Amino acid sequence: MASLLDEAGKLGWILLRALLRFAFMFLNNCVAIPSYCLFLILLQPLRIMDSRTFWYIEGVMFKWLLAMVSSWGWIAGYTVTEWGDDVRPISEEEAMVIVNHQSTGDVCTLMMCLQDKGTVVRKMMWLMDHVFKYTNFGLVSLIHGDFFIRQGKSHRDKQLVYLKEHLDQFYYSRERKWIVLFPEGGFLRKRRETSQAFGKKNDLPHLSHVTLPRLGATQVILKTLGLQQENGTLGAGDATTAAGQTGSKFRGLQWVVDVTIGYPKARPMDIQTWIFGYRPPTITHVHYRTYPIKDVPVETEALTDWLYQRFVEKEELLAHFYETGAFPPLKGQAEAVSRPMTLDPVWLCAIQTWAFASGYMWYSLLQHAYCWFF
Repeated sequence: MASLLDEAGKLGWILLRALLRFAFMFLNNCVAIPSYCLFLILLQPLRIMDSRTFWYIEGVMFKWLLAMVSSWGWIAGYTVTEWGDDVRPISEEEAMVIVNHQSTGDVCTLMMCLQDKGTVVRKMMWLMDHVFKYTNFGLVSLIHGDFFIRQGKSHRDKQLVYLKEHLDQFYYSRERKWIVLFPEGGFLRKRRETSQAFGKKNDLPHLSHVTLPRLGATQVILKTLGLQQENGTLGAGDATTAAGQTGSKFRGLQWVVDVTIGYPKARPMDIQTWIFGYRPPTITHVHYRTYPIKDVPVETEALTDWLYQRFVEKEELLAHFYETGAFPPLKGQAEAVSRPMTLDPVWLCAIQTWAFASGYMWYSLLQHAYCWFF
């Protein structure tokens, strides 16, 4: 009986904590997202006069919003340990980021682990499923200039055309640096069986921890944002002024950053876990590999082989991680070196204070405006 009461007490505490966390995050969204939108409405004259400064301010607030999401996991004990290449030295250069996709928690993990990578979060563009457009954060992403892609064969060709148009219109005009995509095109649990059947039919590697990637969006990004040399390969160029943009300099993509996310015991963290915090404190492991853009082919057959090889490597990395609890060392290293990613709790507290203070300010202003007119 005592053990039953003890278990009931633990369950009750978990439910109470989950309820309190949900209430806090609901309020957090109610004050932060409208404040972000209202500040940008107020700054529309600046957008006309000096768009560069406008998008700088928007990027700063966008980073703060993502830090707010990161804090939800941080206070529940959900942290990140990083492995492989250190990407901070290339954080100010243009890069395409390819990530394996296991669950909705992958996005939250990236929001957290990229916070300390210079201006990356402020200047990044996301490619995400169109369903995300209709979530609470969808409006923020829409304003920021992220691209929402529809899955399925019937939409594929049109979506690639739309993606190219989107990149041409928004990537350089808003001075983006990193573009993040999930080449698998869906969650592991949903695509694994189909991917394995396709691989078996076409004599491709059998993958269990990742799925075979899709080429379309990756190739469009490389061809649109990469500077092609005379021989058709990609390469780094000198800083050039973007078409129609005064003072905006770009050199084209310089790197491909290959990110592999591993969860302990192969149990992915989903957004519900981040919100309710019912899982014990968990360390998510993130492995980076960087490739100079000159080493990445752009033609269809060669790029397909290159991309497949990256996901075969991800399979091997994750198999090693799930077996040992650590990623293997890089070539030339005697043993793998991990780096705990940390967030400054004072800074996170300051972000939350800003969010609630802004929400209160806008509520007061709108209430006075309503009383004035009505």
